[in-house]
Amino acid sequence: MDVTVEPRGAATVVRLVGSVDGITAGPLEARLLEQVQGGAVKLVGDLSGVAYTSSAGLRALLATLKATRSQGGDFRLAGVQPAVLKVLELSGFTSILKHYPDVDAAVQSFGS
Repeated sequence: MDVTVEPRGAATVVRLVGSVDGITAGPLEARLLEQVQGGAVKLVGDLSGVAYTSSAGLRALLATLKATRSQGGDFRLAGVQPAVLKVLELSGFTSILKHYPDVDAAVQSFGS
C-alpha cells in the first residue's frame, strides 16, 4: 500500500494506492491518525487507487473518522471505486462517511 499526503486548500489529501486488508490496514490507520495528531483534522481519503478493502480497512476508516470528528474536523472519501463502494454500502458506512466523485469535490466540500 502506497500512501502519499498532500495539503490542498482547507484540507489534507491522503492518496491511497493498493489493497486495504489485514496486513496493510494497521500501518494505514497509524499513518492517518498521525495526520490527525499533527493537526490535519480535515482529511480527504483519495481511494481512486484502492480496488479492495476488508473489514480491517473499514475499521481504519472508522477510527480516522472518529479521530477527526473528535477534534472538530471530518474525514471524507473521494474517488471510491465500485467494489469498495459496495463494501461501504453493505456495511452501512455510506451513512456515516461522506463520499465524493473526486478529490476536488471533496476538498471543496470543506470550504476555504
